Amino acid sequence: MKLATYKDASRDGQLVVVSRDLSTAHYATGIANRLQQVLDDWRFMAPQLQDLYELLNSGKARHAFAFDPARCMAPLPRAYQWVSGPAYASHIERLRSLPAADLPAGLYAEPLLRQGSSDGFIGPRDDVVLASEAGGIDFEAQLAVITGDVLMGASPEQALAGIRLLMLGSDICLRSLGVLQGRPMTAFGPVAVTPDEAGDAWRQGRLGLGLQTTWNGRKVGLCDAGEGMTFHFGQLLSHLCKTRPVSAGSIVGAGPVSHADWRQGYNCIAEKRAVETADTGQPTTRFMQFGDTLRIEVKGKNGQSLFGAIEQEITPPA
Repeated sequence: MKLATYKDASRDGQLVVVSRDLSTAHYATGIANRLQQVLDDWRFMAPQLQDLYELLNSGKARHAFAFDPARCMAPLPRAYQWVSGPAYASHIERLRSLPAADLPAGLYAEPLLRQGSSDGFIGPRDDVVLASEAGGIDFEAQLAVITGDVLMGASPEQALAGIRLLMLGSDICLRSLGVLQGRPMTAFGPVAVTPDEAGDAWRQGRLGLGLQTTWNGRKVGLCDAGEGMTFHFGQLLSHLCKTRPVSAGSIVGAGPVSHADWRQGYNCIAEKRAVETADTGQPTTRFMQFGDTLRIEVKGKNGQSLFGAIEQEITPPA
């Protein structure tokens, strides 16, 4: 099934069920008002939402309405925690521009997760409002999962069973600032989907579909999100709960989708600049500026958008 959260002037919005083709939606009122409620009681509420989803897809839902991504918040507007990869070794290799022997110890043995701010995400059509262009504005187009409860010490296989929903994400980065100030906000696509919606493209914790990034109307990346993924989502989640349990409503991202084949493009500017520096001694691609636009999308094998698109503009404060 596919779930979204509509803006309603509250912090957590209103949960809606969205049709498979993203054309119609139906409020989940009567089952749950917010997505976190569903995650807290998944076994009881998810089957009810699935029934509504099937009714919506059949065209028989009486109170269905046209789905509007512009009205969406992030599917889970705030989370208990938000951690992210990178899960793609090629991304680290390019950013470090170092031979494999000089890369961080354990690069290929375990993920390098980082904790991000989770007290409020921005919606898929919200402007990215930043105080200045001087920070080196970048994006990280990636995939993420929302979890159920996962026990401390869970194996990668056990952790995979704790994944409830898949999402599309964009982490906004300020490359010249530190770890705290350098990641001011994260956006997620309009719709979160259960793994079965991806069909056989979801295999062993990887989504084998192309993630397309368009910057100012120009396609800069179309990478297979599964093919180059060093650590799958089960491994990421297992590493997170190595010394602690993970609560339902946590989000785990895989970092910018990357691939060893550079012809597939890039999903963060820093990676492109690192390649340019390695080739010519200096970067030539600029970071983002006010007025720049960004579009990120994943399409299924049927050609339809799986999560809907993230479409944003970089803007100064009003």
